[in-house]
Amino acid sequence: MIRIRLLRNATLIIEMSNKQLLIDPMLGEKGAYDPVPWTSNGIRNPVTDLPVDAGELEEIIEDTDAVLVTHTHNDHWDAAAQQLLPKGIPLFGQVEDEPKFIGLGFEEAVGIPGSYQYEEITFSRTGGQHGTGDIGAKMAPVSGFVLDNDEYKIYIAGDTVWCDDVEDAINRYEPDFIILNTGAAQFDIGDPITMTVDDILKVCEASYAEKIICVHLEAINHCYLQREELRRAIRDAGFEGRCLVPDDGEEIILVEA
Repeated sequence: MIRIRLLRNATLIIEMSNKQLLIDPMLGEKGAYDPVPWTSNGIRNPVTDLPVDAGELEEIIEDTDAVLVTHTHNDHWDAAAQQLLPKGIPLFGQVEDEPKFIGLGFEEAVGIPGSYQYEEITFSRTGGQHGTGDIGAKMAPVSGFVLDNDEYKIYIAGDTVWCDDVEDAINRYEPDFIILNTGAAQFDIGDPITMTVDDILKVCEASYAEKIICVHLEAINHCYLQREELRRAIRDAGFEGRCLVPDDGEEIILVEA
């Protein structure tokens, strides 16, 4: 069985090859953090609570076998996650971020330069562009990761817009499932730094993936794309049923047992 549950923003639980993976944990309470810099709406982050109470969150952490952090921006790796996760848990991420993890006391941190084998799952790092121009350069480095258990491949694109890196990853790995960080996040200046409706539709058109799952919505103050707007656009483009927009807490079974 392969099962995905969205908690909030890009925080996901992925069950694959009898392992439970926690992706990009942002575990703080609603309003715990300042608004994203260079935004003017003044809304504190996260803008919504987790869909689980403290007891269920504790159970999730206890059941987690490994953690994947695509990059260390606060909405993917926050102070609460750093405090709550056990320091001996396998923690995977970018090579550039490995010293940060080790400095926080995570003894089993591994920075992945290309690929890494964890039990029956191969993690392969992919590129991305967290925006364009000077903003994209300042937001780097970011990465995506392909999870491959020799039967199915899940491509977690990470914080990126549509770009050559994404197209190359789709063509190289031919993923069965794709997870996109959407929300059209944007500062008061510059273009969006995560996927817009147009970007998402380009992925749908470029890929033969069975399911494309859109996350990173309605959780951070600079993410302006709303779920209902995105669902309408997907439906109008003819991708309803293939391109999914889960609510916080929703579970999607990708492969039956």
